[in-house]
Amino acid sequence: MNRKKLAKDVISALKKKYPSPECALLHENPWQLLVATILSAQCTDKRVNIVTPGLFRKYGTPVAFAMAKQAELEVAIHSTGFFRNKAKNIIACAQALLERHAGEIPQNIIELISLPGVGRKTASVILGTAFGKAEGIVVDTHVIRLSGRMGLTEQRDAVKIEQDLMQIIAKKHWIEFSHLLILHGRECCNARRPNCENCEINHFCPQIL
Repeated sequence: MNRKKLAKDVISALKKKYPSPECALLHENPWQLLVATILSAQCTDKRVNIVTPGLFRKYGTPVAFAMAKQAELEVAIHSTGFFRNKAKNIIACAQALLERHAGEIPQNIIELISLPGVGRKTASVILGTAFGKAEGIVVDTHVIRLSGRMGLTEQRDAVKIEQDLMQIIAKKHWIEFSHLLILHGRECCNARRPNCENCEINHFCPQIL
């Protein structure tokens, strides 16, 4: 199997279905996107988007989050799950951002992943969506599932999957690739019952279930 060609065909087909793929997390600036991405761990984007409007009205800036009382922040984000750890990380992240970067989101992956609560996936989301910089490929549960089903990788570990994908996908497509697979995973290639019969790529997808 020529995985580079397969990846190219997947991107081409899905771009016809989703001509303007975007991050589903609602945000108005890089800091809001960072908070929303931290909240999205083990939580749906839909739920995060319900929580964040009120959250950002109450805590409008990194300064406000840095000064927040953890117990109060936990209440505000409770429905996103793992709220204690998320609240702790968001407060610590805001404090570190103010101390190290004058409140500005750094635009390189090394500095980003040094912030509390920020891993490689979150950093890639921020760089790609907020700054248009492709320093990695976002590998979430949809990307893990679909890249395996489509035969783009045999790995199951997110780090190894990203390494495989970066080898077969042109860098210019790194940002949109994740958005395309996430959209397709939600609308068609879902976890329990993938709708292969009506899928745009069913004529070349190996459908490894």
